[in-house]
Amino acid sequence: MSVTNEMYELNDLVEMKKPHPCAPHSRIFEIIRLGAEIKIKCQGCGNVIVLPRNDFNKKAKKIIKK
Repeated sequence: MSVTNEMYELNDLVEMKKPHPCAPHSRIFEIIRLGAEIKIKCQGCGNVIVLPRNDFNKKAKKIIKK
């Protein structure tokens, strides 16, 4: 199941299908920017990743609301 545009907002926590390759291997990311591209921040190491909206919708597993 992919995530739709209406389901997520700024500062939501999102669980991705694959973990980030950092040492803690976190799957949890915080949405820090919305637009044509979505900027997410790894909760394990703090790295910021920019994904096109279509890729983000395919790779997101579920939304964890704050």
